[in-house]
Amino acid sequence: MQAEASSYCPSCGKKFKDHSSVARHMSQPLSGCNTWLEDLIQLEQSSHPPPEDHPMEADNTEPHISKSYEPVGSMDFGDFFSDRESIPRDKTQGESSEVTDHFPNPPLAFEEGYTFLSLFDSDENSTYCKTNLYYPFSCRKEWQVASWLLRSGLSMGKIDSFLALEMIKDLSLSFRSARELRGRAEMLPSGPHWKSQVITTTHPTKSPVVLYWRDPLKCILSIFNHPLFHDRMDYSARTGAPLLGTILSSDKTTITSLTGDCVAHPLLISLANLHMNPRSKSSTNSFVLTALLPVVKFVHKNKRMRGVLQDRLIHQCLDVVLQPLKQAAAHGTMLSDPIGCSRYCFTALASYIVDTPEAMMLSTVRGKTSPMTMAMYKQFGDSFQHEPRTKSTTLAQLAVVCSRAGQIMWRPISVKPKDFG
Repeated sequence: MQAEASSYCPSCGKKFKDHSSVARHMSQPLSGCNTWLEDLIQLEQSSHPPPEDHPMEADNTEPHISKSYEPVGSMDFGDFFSDRESIPRDKTQGESSEVTDHFPNPPLAFEEGYTFLSLFDSDENSTYCKTNLYYPFSCRKEWQVASWLLRSGLSMGKIDSFLALEMIKDLSLSFRSARELRGRAEMLPSGPHWKSQVITTTHPTKSPVVLYWRDPLKCILSIFNHPLFHDRMDYSARTGAPLLGTILSSDKTTITSLTGDCVAHPLLISLANLHMNPRSKSSTNSFVLTALLPVVKFVHKNKRMRGVLQDRLIHQCLDVVLQPLKQAAAHGTMLSDPIGCSRYCFTALASYIVDTPEAMMLSTVRGKTSPMTMAMYKQFGDSFQHEPRTKSTTLAQLAVVCSRAGQIMWRPISVKPKDFG
């Protein structure tokens, strides 16, 4: 059985009665924990800096989408990744010449969408915002004080002590306690809400395995629908259906200090359709944190077995978090673009940005094996390209390993990867 333990916020370390309370705490807008999540995203982007644009390269180049993605289901996305046809260009010579580009089968757009600002207009407090832009706060100065307190990382008790000062009481703030301040912050429109889910494992762990995540489709929608990205996205389409190339990024990170040194794999998500310049700037918030993949300690006498169980847990959590994207990649989903048009989109995986250890973990290889091809370390200097490592190849190898292991639980750990190329 798993050891019982209280739930703590991975940011501030505050104790809660259960993991659902932690998820609600993390979803509060303008809170110190949300600020920590933004800092974590910037840290992840700085650890995986995108390549800089060439000075002579235009910003409206078509995004590169990997050809190695194998979508879920029977739908074939091969036409999405094919090179563009050689299309004649009509050009009239002269100083005032005009150029006409022909695009067959352009992405279809429907009128029944919504814009980023329409979400604010539909908020229950939108009528008060027409007369007071800083509602639920009385004025700009009060909003500045509230914003500083919520982002400062102070505990509820310290905020109460601050608000109890005589000088602060003379400010005539509309809130007198940290609880009232949090209540007003929860009235503000927020982004995708955090969820929590207890992951069941086949082997015992030293602490319960709790996965904190947000719906990746809603995270993608927050990027796709953002008004700052209008005219900064390219659409690849097949028969009128836009393809949204999904970019994932993760790196094992210590997310707390002095409060247990909690370690997790932050999973970020973005779109390959975005132009390089806005996507490479952290100030545009083009990468959204969609999950905190847990790293727990398994109770097992074999050290190598504990590492395999941890890797298997990451795959199990990724399967839970990315399930909505798999469904959208296979069957499509309706999303609203920045100008309020509804588009029938497919969310194919375009890229997964990781370092070498995580790439090997995702590819289920170890040692000195390439995570991208079937080459071993002695073959890295070959003058030709080796066969790519695909999903079908990996599943076939796992089937062979399971057949050799027999009925003994987790026996595949004793089988060497070199036996399978």
